[in-house]
Amino acid sequence: MTSGASTTRLFAALLAAIWLAAASLESAAAEPLEDGVAAAERGDFATALRLWQPLAQAGNAEAQFLLGLMHRNGRGVAQNDIAAVAWFRRAALQGFAESQNSLGQMYDTGRGVSANSTEAMKWYRRAAAQGHADAQFNIGNLYDTGDGMAEDPEEAAKWYRLAADQGHADAQHNLGVMHAAGRGIDQDDDAAVAWFRRAAEQQHAKATYNLGLMHASGRGVAQDDGEALRLYRLAAELGSTAAQNNIGVAYANGRGVKQDDTEAVKWYRRAAEQDNAAAQNNLGGMYETGRGVKQDYAEAVAWYRRTADQLDTNGQNNLGRMYAAGRGVEQDDDEAVAWYQRAAERGNATAQVNLGGMYEAGRGVDRDRDEAIIWYRLAAAQGRALARQKLQALAAVAPIAPAARPAPPDESAEARRYRQLAAQGNADAQHDLAVLLVTGRGVAADPSEAALWFLRAAEQGHREAQANLGAAYEIGRGVRRDDNEAVKWYRRAADQGNAIAQTNLGSMYRDGRGVKRDEDQAGEWYRRAAAQGFVHAEFNLGILYATGGGAIRDYAEALRWYRLAAEHGYAQAEANIGLMYASGRGVKRDDAEAVKWFSHAAEQGNASAQNSLANMYDDGRGVPQNPVIAARWYLRAAEQGHAAAQGNLGLLHANGRGVPQDFVRAHLWFSLAAAQFPPGNDRDIAEQNRVAAAKHLTPAQIAEADRLAREWKPK
Repeated sequence: MTSGASTTRLFAALLAAIWLAAASLESAAAEPLEDGVAAAERGDFATALRLWQPLAQAGNAEAQFLLGLMHRNGRGVAQNDIAAVAWFRRAALQGFAESQNSLGQMYDTGRGVSANSTEAMKWYRRAAAQGHADAQFNIGNLYDTGDGMAEDPEEAAKWYRLAADQGHADAQHNLGVMHAAGRGIDQDDDAAVAWFRRAAEQQHAKATYNLGLMHASGRGVAQDDGEALRLYRLAAELGSTAAQNNIGVAYANGRGVKQDDTEAVKWYRRAAEQDNAAAQNNLGGMYETGRGVKQDYAEAVAWYRRTADQLDTNGQNNLGRMYAAGRGVEQDDDEAVAWYQRAAERGNATAQVNLGGMYEAGRGVDRDRDEAIIWYRLAAAQGRALARQKLQALAAVAPIAPAARPAPPDESAEARRYRQLAAQGNADAQHDLAVLLVTGRGVAADPSEAALWFLRAAEQGHREAQANLGAAYEIGRGVRRDDNEAVKWYRRAADQGNAIAQTNLGSMYRDGRGVKRDEDQAGEWYRRAAAQGFVHAEFNLGILYATGGGAIRDYAEALRWYRLAAEHGYAQAEANIGLMYASGRGVKRDDAEAVKWFSHAAEQGNASAQNSLANMYDDGRGVPQNPVIAARWYLRAAEQGHAAAQGNLGLLHANGRGVPQDFVRAHLWFSLAAAQFPPGNDRDIAEQNRVAAAKHLTPAQIAEADRLAREWKPK
């Protein structure tokens, strides 16, 4: 629930709305003032000016105020802020509250005068002392934003309350936001709902939308998707693009309404055409997956690009993904890296993983393990399970030294900007600030404070914050580890269509953490994420079907999902397809096809595929037997720390196959393999082979092999 009203001043924008104030004029001036009102209502501003000008010159404060409005708005006269300030000041000095508030606004925004928050506050206070609701709201807003003065949420809440009690809709809305977030006032969902409802009854779009969010999440009211949808519809008709997008989400996921992709597309498009970034991204996803529209990668790219051009990190990441896969655009790793980088540097965890993968594989950039680790770490700090898996795999090869990416020179300023907006209740800023606090970019790393900001944004319905809060509870980052809470927040984000949360929720069901183990439910959530083109969900579906128990096991389905992930360039999916063809699981055994898939993954730097491809050359399966080529692929995998490849390379050196016979090198690789394998048969074999190799070495040679093993580092 972001507060748009807390970042914009309330201005008397329509002249006709002010003319009604003329009804209280002194009787001596009533007739010309009323005639001026009638003329203005007809749009005859020239007549209104002719009638009011003499009164204003004679010192009539209300006429002076009305002339100020005419000059400010360019009605009947040339638009002139300096003249408007002069007329407002003449009326304000006579104690006319409307003019005092308007003069405060001119100082607040720097129109006709130099911006000066102290002067603005002075005139707002004079008007507020007379009970002027707009001025009371404006004072609250200055304290809320800290614009030119010390931020004071408690004082802001006090002034908002004064205006809200007079029926001021923007103040009622902002007071609801403050109660919902517990900022400057007691956290109280019931009170938040009450204030949102009062503002919504005045057709306040943001309040109506936020009331819908409260019903959707069950905060302060009984959870009711149908009522949430009804309120979103009302807000949508009032012009809320966020509500229009959420209606699309409801149709896409069948929340409060029958699932209908065509309707989802209609609502996404309505919001997207008004430049709502979330809707543009969602519409791109529908075109990419062919849900509710004919599948059209080029159209998906067009919508992702519009989202990315608004600096939306999800759109930037998706555009990078399309370039990486060559979907809707010419395949271009350099362009993919550029878009991933933009999103990753702004804290998008998915982009951080994708960028790390490009560095790990050397796609679009020079292969750089250390740089890959940096980006995986940033994503892991936000709870991305895949990033943690990547780091664990790399750490199994060799210890990962601490590394930190230098913050951009303006990062601290960015953090301050986020903090200011976050304090106003802006959910996007709360989320982005939390990301900075997790990663320590521009601020001191503080996972506990990060969790609090994720919570504030999550409670406003921010789906990325909900997903990140779920991850925090899953891994115990900044909060006590709690699988039940993780599931709760993943579910909220997943219900809003967040693919990461859908995937993570699927994994919670798969593993029976925080919920009863249920592979069918796991599959359902993975499918929802996969329907958005989320490659990790596609791969997880492949794993689920390949390894699941009972009716869920289906090798043909596993192969289908691996293929989809492989189309997105997911190297491990390509490697797994190779294994299925090599073993004849789910397909007719085809060694040549296995070699093809192993080669695709191996060229991306996937160590397990490199080892498998070497096996095929070693055994002459699907390719002519060639121990020299086998040795090359074993070496590439072994240098990454792949234990099986290290053992296999040791055998080639011991037997002189494809490489010169060298028992020192054999001893080295057997030692490294034994250190990498977990306890069990594989480790026992590696240790036995090392002992056998040692029998061919002198004590000095064994010492040399041991030294090489100690000094070895993965490449």
